[in-house]
Amino acid sequence: MSAEGGTRAVIAALLANAFIAVTKFAAWALTGASSMLAEAIHSVADSGNQVLLLVGGRRSKRGATAEHPFGYGRERYVFGFIVSVVLFSVGGLFALYEAYHKWHELAEGHPDELLESRWWWVPIVILVAAIIAESFSFRTAIRESNKTRGKQRWSKYIRAAKAPELPVILLEDFAALIGLIFALFGVGMTLLTHNGIFDVIGTAMIGLLLVAVAITLAVETKSLLLGEAASPEAVGRIEQALTNTPGIERIIHMKTLHLGPEEVLVAAKIAVVPCDTALEVTETIDRAESNIREAEPMVTALYLEPDIYDPKYVPAERPEQPTAPSH
Repeated sequence: MSAEGGTRAVIAALLANAFIAVTKFAAWALTGASSMLAEAIHSVADSGNQVLLLVGGRRSKRGATAEHPFGYGRERYVFGFIVSVVLFSVGGLFALYEAYHKWHELAEGHPDELLESRWWWVPIVILVAAIIAESFSFRTAIRESNKTRGKQRWSKYIRAAKAPELPVILLEDFAALIGLIFALFGVGMTLLTHNGIFDVIGTAMIGLLLVAVAITLAVETKSLLLGEAASPEAVGRIEQALTNTPGIERIIHMKTLHLGPEEVLVAAKIAVVPCDTALEVTETIDRAESNIREAEPMVTALYLEPDIYDPKYVPAERPEQPTAPSH
């Protein structure tokens, strides 16, 4: 469900941003407003990012190979991280450069092109239309996210999500809406006061916003790339499936790892009831594997090591499963 919903949200955002980018470039060409150029580049960066997310999702579906025995599920994380780099460099840094360039021109006494253009009203119309179009894209992302978010707060959902597409689109669409408001502020105040410095301020605010969102995305996807444990709920289901299996006394230790958004690796050392034959141990392991896969379908790689529990043996301290994502 999250993969399909994420794809729908990505496609909706791509169509909206591609159309909005064209109109923003047209407005910039007619008026020379730096806020419009910054927003146009922002939309181009967002469109490219959505293409990257679609490519990452497609590549992650490749089957396992001898070189990559656990498959390519993490491709989605790799492309999610590339998205943050693109948003930071192409979107944020360009907008900050454009703000500096426009400020430098004003300081040297160059006239503001927006104030001299007979098309001064075009940016206002396009920005209002873009806000409406972006709102529909944002609504799609929210609707698809609600299918997997449950009762989590939005901040926790973005931090805890294992699939990168929906959190990326949510943050991008949110940044796009705020950026459009900043651009509308810059253009509107420039026209009202006949002072081009407001266009500079609006452009700089867009740049700072994009840099902040890009850094947030980079931090989130970096944690996924490094490898995160399954959610506490999933770990609880796996532990219950193990301990409820006849023939298993306890879990000595267990580790989980997301190989992809919907793929989990489980490695556990379990204490089995002392028995006379290897066949009995094998049957116990088979029952445990079946119970785990039924309780948590995302488990695609499973390794169980049987042992006899010795209460005199004190193993090295086991790191607790996080109750909340560490990133």
